[in-house]
Amino acid sequence: MNIRTKLFIFIPALVLLLNGVFLFVFQSGKQVQENYNIMMDRILLYKQATDETEQTLRSLNHYLINPTPSTLSEFTQHQRKLKKLKESPALANFKGANALAKEDFYHTVGTLIEQESEVIRSFEQKDLEAYTQRYAKAEKTARFLQEEGENLVDLELSFYQPLYYDILTQTEKMNRLGAYMVVVTILLSAGFAILLSDSITHPISRLVQAARQVSKGNLAIEFPRFPERNEIGILSETFRQMLKDIRDLMAKNLESLQKDKVVKELELKALQSQINPHFLFNTLNILSNLAMIEGAEETSDLTVSVSNLIRYNLRKLDQPVTLREEINHAKEYFIIQKARFRDRVSFISEIEEEALDQLIPCLTLQPIIENAFVHGIEGMEQGAVIRLTVRKLVDSIEIRISDNGSGITEEIRSALLNFDQEDALPISKGHSTGLGTKNVFKRLHLFYGKDKLVDIAAEQPTGTTVIFNLPDKIKEQGVV
Repeated sequence: MNIRTKLFIFIPALVLLLNGVFLFVFQSGKQVQENYNIMMDRILLYKQATDETEQTLRSLNHYLINPTPSTLSEFTQHQRKLKKLKESPALANFKGANALAKEDFYHTVGTLIEQESEVIRSFEQKDLEAYTQRYAKAEKTARFLQEEGENLVDLELSFYQPLYYDILTQTEKMNRLGAYMVVVTILLSAGFAILLSDSITHPISRLVQAARQVSKGNLAIEFPRFPERNEIGILSETFRQMLKDIRDLMAKNLESLQKDKVVKELELKALQSQINPHFLFNTLNILSNLAMIEGAEETSDLTVSVSNLIRYNLRKLDQPVTLREEINHAKEYFIIQKARFRDRVSFISEIEEEALDQLIPCLTLQPIIENAFVHGIEGMEQGAVIRLTVRKLVDSIEIRISDNGSGITEEIRSALLNFDQEDALPISKGHSTGLGTKNVFKRLHLFYGKDKLVDIAAEQPTGTTVIFNLPDKIKEQGVV
């Protein structure tokens, strides 16, 4: 049974139980109140009839002494009230105890009303003797009604006294029973609430404890199982599956790390078996000096350029350099390529001096120029041009490296600009295409922390232009 079903069962059951207790107490009190009202209504009715009899007779006496419209109106009002009391169903009910006395009282009230009416008629006819006699009869009837009313009140009280005591006893019993039922209801509600909350909070507490152990790094713990297929059971199974997936992933990562460790060790051994770059750099310096002594100046200059190129490449790639250093390195690389291509290629540079203090990643320009040689102008017999342009804009530095070679296709252009993807690029002219270029683009993105720093303008067969639009690091750092 899921949690929602438990709540739907428990809450309505609790509400029905409480409403049942309240309804029982209410009905019991209502019954007692009805019995009490019946008794009091009968007694009050006799008392009102007796009082109204006295008021009617008194108002009749006032009218006889002072026959004015106001005294007549007063008498008429009291007589109307007395008739209304006589017509009430309670006064006309002769059933039960004292039935004969009740019937006599009822008819006597009617007799009094008729006698008083006859007194008024005799008085209006100026029949002094008749209205005096009739008034005396009415007065005698009124006294009888007062005595009979008091007697009926006593009889009613005597009759209802045992019933009243029974009502009190029943009320006390109902109060005790109601109190017991309230206590039982509270205990049952508390028990149900404890059972319901325990069925929810206890499993959740066990899951929380297990989750805390996992957060501390204890992945060997087993999440508890619950037989019920409710929300908590599903949550437990989900946690168990997540923990299993984490263990499998960590095992795969550990295996991958071990493989990477083996590969790194093999690479280290391979590097250790290669020629020491510093030994090669020193050897080139010796060859340059020897060529100078022998008078081969061109050979000496070429050797110096190769030496400078190697020295620059020995720098740490994670440390930035100025644009000035990158351009000098690119010129050294062009000198070496110039020795190969001779007059087939020319190098044109247009550089604004105020942009040369810009910081960029090491080895940014040389791979792009190398790509221009290898993939752009290598097949040209003459007229090859590589142009390097550096301009200082308002908030950025623009660098353009262009050639007038064969250009590249839109497919290669898109693949180069999408440097975050590891798609293999097409192979052309026996060279792997674009790996160094994509590396340069990715390093620029990581160095500046911004996108859209690179663009490529290429149309076959009019050449290729790589455009860098770099944030002005000098301006950002507040250097004037």
